[in-house]
This record gives sequence, C-alpha cells and structure tokens, in this order.
Amino acid sequence: MKLLDKLNWRYAAKAMNGEKVSEDKIERILEAARLAPTSSGLQPFEIFVVKNQEIKEKIRPIAWNQSVVTDCSHLLVFAAWDTYTADRINYMFDLTNDIRGFKNEGWENYREMLLSSYPQQDANENFEHAAKQAYIALGMAMIAAAEEKVDSTPMEGFDAKAVNEILDLESRGLKSTIMLPLGYRKTDDDWLVNLVKVRKPMTDLVTVIE
Repeated sequence: MKLLDKLNWRYAAKAMNGEKVSEDKIERILEAARLAPTSSGLQPFEIFVVKNQEIKEKIRPIAWNQSVVTDCSHLLVFAAWDTYTADRINYMFDLTNDIRGFKNEGWENYREMLLSSYPQQDANENFEHAAKQAYIALGMAMIAAAEEKVDSTPMEGFDAKAVNEILDLESRGLKSTIMLPLGYRKTDDDWLVNLVKVRKPMTDLVTVIE
C-alpha cells in the first residue's frame, strides 16, 4: 500500500481486540515519534509506553470509560515538560555538540538566547508550547502506525491530572497531554469501522497564494 492508501485505511478505532502488537512494530512507531521535528530541537516531552494491564484498568475510568484504553496492546502517553529550565535546554544543546563533535558559534549564541527567554516565561505558557511539540510527535507516530497496519486512536478525553498521578509524572516535571492506544481494530464491535472517511474537500481546506 502507498502512504496515502494507508492514511485512508487508518481511522480512530473505537474498539480493539486485545491482540498484541509485535515489539519491533512498536519500536518503529516510537522511533518515528523520536525523529519528529520540534521547536529548537528541544524535544520537550517524553513518551510512556503502558503495557501493564492493571495501570490501563486504572486509566480507563478517567478516560470516559473508553474500551480502547484497556483493549489496546500498548497505550502511549505523551507527557510534556511542565516548563523550560536551563538544565533542560543545556542538556539538548550539549547533546547536539557531543553527537556532532564540534561547537558552532551561531548555535551557542542561539543557546544563550533561549536561556535568556524560556526559563523566565510563565510556566503554563511554556507547558502549552511544549505540548504542541508533543503533538507533532503524535502525528508522526500515527503515520508510522498506519505504515505498520497498526490501529491507533488519539485521545484527549481523559482527566490529565489523574493520569499524571497514576504515572507519577509531576515528580518528573511532566504533564500528560494526549494518549494513543495502539492495537488492532475489533470490527464486529466498532460502529465507525465501515463508515466512509469524511474530510473537507481540498478546495475548502487549502488556499494557494501565488
């Protein structure tokens, strides 16, 4: 299947059958998320891969009792930094210098610019910015899942504070932003599976400015 065929195949599965997704597929989906572009290359989020069934059972009631939470194979929880700090910014710049094997004056000047701005900003403003970066990675993960013929269901409908508590995210300076159950569709229980995908026509979505 070509990529667009696979994107037409994917939909937000409303029921999953509990079948396990192979670890090699999960690794490729996570690698796609890791390779996602982010603002200033900071990657201000982490991804929690929940395989533990007891934890999934705890999350389901605070996620509108959606069955995909417990019936999925792996539940990905994207958690953004609660704010930008000098340590977090420096870590990514130092990592870049270490991997590339040299320092660049322009890059170091850019580091200083970020250090003089982000850590002084309102923490909630920083979190909202970090959360947007997590959504970019979410999109990459969903595309990769479709490539692997793995179903995915992006979910904002959950009590973020409760998920933070269940996964002890705040102790790590993180807040949950969105969840992505991965698994395989249960066609006989899913009201959406056979419905035609509906999207705006291109003429209503795209404006070309020449």
